[in-house]
Amino acid sequence: MGKDVIIACDFDSAEKTFAFLDKFTGRKPFVKIGMELYYAEGPSIVKEIKKRGHKIFLDLKLHDIPNTVKKSMAVLSRLDVDMTNLHAAGTCRMMEAAIEGLTRPDGTRPLLIAVTQLTSTDQESMEKDLWIEKPIADVVMHYAHNAKLAGLDGVVCSPLEAGKVHETCGKDFVTVTPGVRFADGDIGDQKRVMTPAQAKEIGSDYIVVGRPITAAEDPVAAYERCVNEFCD
Repeated sequence: MGKDVIIACDFDSAEKTFAFLDKFTGRKPFVKIGMELYYAEGPSIVKEIKKRGHKIFLDLKLHDIPNTVKKSMAVLSRLDVDMTNLHAAGTCRMMEAAIEGLTRPDGTRPLLIAVTQLTSTDQESMEKDLWIEKPIADVVMHYAHNAKLAGLDGVVCSPLEAGKVHETCGKDFVTVTPGVRFADGDIGDQKRVMTPAQAKEIGSDYIVVGRPITAAEDPVAAYERCVNEFCD
């Protein structure tokens, strides 16, 4: 499996998104479309970015009753994205239903990964707000194991947890890791972070990078820096 950098296109309009993507005149980066952009522009933004030749991670983090998730995934599978996700907290049954819905009549489907714990969550907030008192590392591994049992392809996790996920679920179980910042950058609202080089060392398969690229003075140079640190 080749490593890749996914740019989080966390914009609130198609205009801003295409103004950003137009800066990339060479390679076509793998991009993440999250809630903000999808809710602003709907499925059309996915189709247009795909038409431009980009791979797409559709980051909508579904979490609902199994039947609703199954039907929603069936709709999303028609958008020809490369990867999408849900919350592992929705239970194994929900994740199994998601796989059923996402699989097309010809047997193909996008990669499906599960969110274990958000990178903005730490031990204190997990215990205080969610009443989950087990160590966060144990919770992440339990959720990852459940995702694997349900037939998913991998998980979204902190880069701090990627190596352990591979130990628990196998080297082919995909780890997609946000919370990546340059060593000389601002960590923002993330609490469990790592540099691209550290994420590579610990075994992340994909890193998701937003503001360090999208808010950079030269986004293309920042992207190339990420690729050089993580992929080469």
